[in-house]
Amino acid sequence: MTSLHPLDKALALESVTPGQYRGHTSPGYWNMVGPYGGATAATALRAVLLHPQLLGEPLSLTVNFAAALTAGPFTVQAEPVRTNRSTQHWSVSILQTDAQDQPVVTTTATAVTAVRRDTWSLGDAPMPAVPPPAQCPRIALRTGVEWLNRYEMRPVTGTLPEQWDGQGDSSLSQLWMRDEPTRTLDFCALAALADVFFPRVWLRRAVRVPAGTVSLTVYFHANSAELAATGSGYLLGQARGQEFRNGFFDQAAQLWNEAGAMLATSHQIVYFKE
Repeated sequence: MTSLHPLDKALALESVTPGQYRGHTSPGYWNMVGPYGGATAATALRAVLLHPQLLGEPLSLTVNFAAALTAGPFTVQAEPVRTNRSTQHWSVSILQTDAQDQPVVTTTATAVTAVRRDTWSLGDAPMPAVPPPAQCPRIALRTGVEWLNRYEMRPVTGTLPEQWDGQGDSSLSQLWMRDEPTRTLDFCALAALADVFFPRVWLRRAVRVPAGTVSLTVYFHANSAELAATGSGYLLGQARGQEFRNGFFDQAAQLWNEAGAMLATSHQIVYFKE
């Protein structure tokens, strides 16, 4: 019997009523104080994809992290707030109960799904010329932050500083990555992969300050057939910060498959502390 992949365990949702689901946090995707943000984003998207009124496939997902999920059960509510002929707009919330057994929102999200048309298409941001995955050493498994062990990462450039001396000069990272253990790519896995990058402020400053994503948006450029064709192959991820100011910075990222097709782009705003 084939065991369930760790990501599928983390994304397991039980339907309570149409649009309302129960889930449970997964220790396999645990970060410092709560679940890894990419897994939370994938959970919000999973609720949309399970909804019986779903139209089309994911086009965009925006997740706002109001508070860290605590270990234990949670509820996801997904509602289609407007359905047009080819697009559908969604509102999603993740809730947990507090010490007084009252529901508290930890995460809000919006999503857009769409029925895509086969029409003129062009990639205007080609994949950078980089060595293939086999030529890029893999990051060793890590203790203490479990979610890092759920991904195989092979950096090309922009690894963590060897010296935390405040002398960083670039926030650019490029790395090959895929699920560990390997798993056929789908929209939820792609949403999670869009958030694997270390905080850009760590690279740019070479100072390991506390940091956490406030809001993450993923734009999906591929359809399900293109994701299935990518299979369990590597994705090349590229991320760069653009502005670091007054306790917040942004990050732009792109993800291509090994064939050079851009599958997704993402943007996020991140809090950091001196």
